[in-house]
Amino acid sequence: VQLQASGGGLVQAGGSLRLSCAASGLTFSIYAMAWFRQAPGKEREFVAGINWSGRSTYYLDTMKGRFTVSRDNAKNTVFLQMNGLKPEDTAVYYCAAQLDTGRVFKSNNVDYWGQGTLVTVSS
Repeated sequence: VQLQASGGGLVQAGGSLRLSCAASGLTFSIYAMAWFRQAPGKEREFVAGINWSGRSTYYLDTMKGRFTVSRDNAKNTVFLQMNGLKPEDTAVYYCAAQLDTGRVFKSNNVDYWGQGTLVTVSS
């Protein structure tokens, strides 16, 4: 299984980025997908998640209204649109897959991790 994340980079505060994660080696449409992030010196935290069909999405409260998660099951890809970025959003962002059995999104429930993509927001 491979989860290949891309789209990170350097952006000014208030700017936008769109992360993508292309999955291979798994039956993508039966997995819930999520984005986590880890800032320097901090624990990895859940950012956003989406169920297998894309009909249900979940966000950390501080992300609501700024971040949007979506997926394209035909292309085995999940996206994270990030708007209104703040310096505190600086982190390595990881995509993650967990078999969609209704479990909450948390690190211990993740079946597969991507390699991470760095997002840096300058003030």
